[in-house]
Amino acid sequence: MNIIFPRRCPLCDDIIIPYGKLICPQCRKNLNYVKEPVCMKCGKPLKNDNEYCHDCLVIKHYFSRGFAIFEYKSIKQSLYRFKYKNRQEYACFYGKEIAKSLGEQILALKPDGLVPVPLHPAKLKSRGYNQAQLLAESIGKELNIPVYSNIIRRVKNTVPQKELDNRQRQNNLKKAFKMSENVVKLRAIIIIDDIYTTGSTIDGISREFLNSGTKEVYFITIAIGKGL
Repeated sequence: MNIIFPRRCPLCDDIIIPYGKLICPQCRKNLNYVKEPVCMKCGKPLKNDNEYCHDCLVIKHYFSRGFAIFEYKSIKQSLYRFKYKNRQEYACFYGKEIAKSLGEQILALKPDGLVPVPLHPAKLKSRGYNQAQLLAESIGKELNIPVYSNIIRRVKNTVPQKELDNRQRQNNLKKAFKMSENVVKLRAIIIIDDIYTTGSTIDGISREFLNSGTKEVYFITIAIGKGL
């Protein structure tokens, strides 16, 4: 398979040399990992020693806590290709990096399962795959945590969040998600997505799970922007 469809670097998108690696050795040096200090709620890197970023001080979030491994600017183009250009193989690299960097923290939360952010059926049909599901499956494989892909559905085909301001994002996701019937009762879950910005999507899903009896909701993303 690697001869016919050689793996491409998740950063530069060139064929990886040497064979067998998941990222070009030179490109790895250009990755910007999230470093302390970070917001104790959403995990955004902070420019000061405050416990929380500005957003988490003024917005009521429904999740307990979140984590990310990369600063958004360093992998912006990588995420775009992963999400829209069929670079599904990137999920293996992202999953291994998350397991390596956050594995101990993830297992300490004792999650009952990983829940990828769902796509609306129309969007899934158009794109052909759900990048959040691929990421969740990669993390789950590395850490031996079950993945629940059909436990919550997106029932509203929303406008892309990047096109909206904060208030519009909140309204855009009202009643966008619905729990499936005969849902498995999970005490603690981790929502998986590619990027965290304002948290509107994570909050929308968290609210549904909390209303269904889940006690703790966390999230993990590949990338996150900087906070104040």
